[in-house]
Amino acid sequence: MRVLLIEDEQRLAENMVAACRESGLAVDHAADGEAGSHFAEQGVYDAIVLDLMLPRKSGTACSPGLA
Repeated sequence: MRVLLIEDEQRLAENMVAACRESGLAVDHAADGEAGSHFAEQGVYDAIVLDLMLPRKSGTACSPGLA
């Protein structure tokens, strides 16, 4: 399973990525909404974990394009 994590808090993101990888998941991380949208547009993710309060583009602005 491939997961995209869009989270700007670096320490939280590192812990979440590590936990997912320990569980056998493939994880990509984006630290802001613009990068997250770019990753998500690739269409290769089974799940996306999206923070709502992000720099450059909010999670709520990203979410309509992810459906």
